[in-house]
Amino acid sequence: MQHRVRAVLLTPNNTTLLIKRIRPGIDPYWVIVGGRIEPTDAGPEEALLREVREEIAGSAEIVSLLHTIGTDDERQDFYLATIEKWSFEDRTGPEFSQEGRGEYVLEEIPLTAEALDAINLLPQEIGAVLREAVGRGDRTGGLLSAPTCCPEP
Repeated sequence: MQHRVRAVLLTPNNTTLLIKRIRPGIDPYWVIVGGRIEPTDAGPEEALLREVREEIAGSAEIVSLLHTIGTDDERQDFYLATIEKWSFEDRTGPEFSQEGRGEYVLEEIPLTAEALDAINLLPQEIGAVLREAVGRGDRTGGLLSAPTCCPEP
């Protein structure tokens, strides 16, 4: 089973950092920073911090596990994290240099239902989780008060 980790990154600007994917022949879509747990990673949280360093040259602080999406062949753990500094120009992830992968554009998206509804955030299930959380309406769009969920694999 493939195990992936993703970081819902909350910025001091009350936004979240998402990567807009632009690929030939496909409508643009947005994804949450993260990737596969590698055998050299000490665990899911270490893998997540590595992915944040690789993909946006940032240093995140993990708050909690927010949500898990599981299928027969893949598990994705979505963590809530805060981040204050990042540099998309200094990213080092191997996917950025592979031919034919399309464009990766880092965007700050406001933590509002309207902003989340205006983009095609994948997977769709996490978009629904985020919209529900921002509906709670605290200063972080409800995310810091969101309950930890997630069944065991």
